[in-house]
Amino acid sequence: MSKLRELQFSAVTTFQRYIGNPVAGRLPIQTLLETTGRKSGQPRITPIGGRRDGSSFWLVSEFGEKSQYIRNIQVDNRVRLRLRGRWYSGTAHVVPGDDARARLRELPRANSTVVRALGTDLLSVRIDLD
Repeated sequence: MSKLRELQFSAVTTFQRYIGNPVAGRLPIQTLLETTGRKSGQPRITPIGGRRDGSSFWLVSEFGEKSQYIRNIQVDNRVRLRLRGRWYSGTAHVVPGDDARARLRELPRANSTVVRALGTDLLSVRIDLD
């Protein structure tokens, strides 16, 4: 990873950790992803953007396998997803063969614009809802 991309990753993740995620996580309309911490075994909640498509939910991770929630999914892919205030259980699948840029065009514009602008390693994720 280049120095610029490392700096971008560090700046964005620091902002998300201390400002963006705590604020967004309190909004009742915010979609939340709950994974199990790969080291702690504790629930980890991350505000995300994406779209439900039938019994699946699609999202794009802006930092790919460097994202903590992606690393958690790779260890334990059982997740919970809060959509419109209701929690659903599901199984998450990282989909590296999916065209993440094309996928972003199908997802809500506001989140997709931010992911596209700030992301350094886009990666699609499909959550199959139970």
